[in-house]
Amino acid sequence: LPGAVVRADSRRLPFGEGEFDAVTSVWLLHLAGGAENVRAIVAECARVLRPGGTYVTTVDKGASHNVGSDIDAVLAARPPSVAHDAAHLVEAYAREHGLTAAGHARFTGHGQGRSPRRTVADLRRGWFVTLPPGEPLAEEFAARLAALPDQDRPRPDPVFTLAAFRKS
Repeated sequence: LPGAVVRADSRRLPFGEGEFDAVTSVWLLHLAGGAENVRAIVAECARVLRPGGTYVTTVDKGASHNVGSDIDAVLAARPPSVAHDAAHLVEAYAREHGLTAAGHARFTGHGQGRSPRRTVADLRRGWFVTLPPGEPLAEEFAARLAALPDQDRPRPDPVFTLAAFRKS
């Protein structure tokens, strides 16, 4: 496809208003660091979108990993974190910027099911924001995960959600 790769702050895109027929921010909003940043990213995506254009993003990323496994049962007791990419929040931000809901789709993250051993490694590298690496509580969860059977067997793959919005 013709085009270019541009590195930019997604809260301040280096494009003019209405330049694109489609804009995506897949697996980004959950990393944005707070509601203000998510709102700003959605606003920028709406700004650079042409009337009639479509914005597609992933929502509820963290919740997608809860597949009902023994790993999830262990992690259920961890301190909660705020999901800034919750579907209802993203939909509200989209409405604020002239976007209307156009649909949802789900897809399986093939090969992304976690094993207990991989989950412990993720925990120790800071993947779980409410369990900082090296903290006693994080190590307590690591020990619980290490006690699960089948340490290298991946549990079911997560199912992710895409939300689409149209600019009127």
